[in-house]
Amino acid sequence: MSTATQDRPYVQEMVIIHRVFRRESRLLPQVVGRVAAGDVARAKVVADYYRAYAEGLHHHHTNEDNLLWPKLLARVDLEAELVLRMEAQHEVVADTMERIAALLPEWERTAALHLRDQIIAELGRHRDALVEHLGEEEERILPLISEHITVAEWNALGEQAFREMANDSATKKLISLGAILEEITPEEYAHFMADKPVMVKLIWNLVGKRVYAKQIKLIRD
Repeated sequence: MSTATQDRPYVQEMVIIHRVFRRESRLLPQVVGRVAAGDVARAKVVADYYRAYAEGLHHHHTNEDNLLWPKLLARVDLEAELVLRMEAQHEVVADTMERIAALLPEWERTAALHLRDQIIAELGRHRDALVEHLGEEEERILPLISEHITVAEWNALGEQAFREMANDSATKKLISLGAILEEITPEEYAHFMADKPVMVKLIWNLVGKRVYAKQIKLIRD
């Protein structure tokens, strides 16, 4: 998360990240649905796209489970039930992703229509569970974070996310950044990029925008 000096965590960063998951979970059924019967090459591309999305969401929720919920549970006794519900919702979302993951290998091998339709149905259930969770988290949890979590503790989530990306390829990093910046407002952009090295900003402007545009065309066209 942003390390800009401030008294309270800039929780809008969570909304920015959630925006990515809302958008991608909405687009995924459409992208899967356009894979023709027998087109195993396209099925592989789309399956990899889903796995990248699922990996990002898994890391996001795991970091909350490890770095956020325990601190809140120790500090907000009256809201303990709410925090525990967030953990339970993570488990529900994870279950939907496991069911999708189980269908992917055979679909990649055959691009069978019945498997495609099963994946689409599971993606719908996944999105329903995810959107419910994200909405409640933004409405109920973000105010608690602002009050009970320090800026340093909040920044630790972002620092952990960057550590997890350390071994990713440059292309994957640029695609991840592009997914975040796609719908960002100017004010959000200023906060999000404030602590990024000048080289990161330069690479994004010179190369990253084209890399991300190519990814969008590959997946969404």
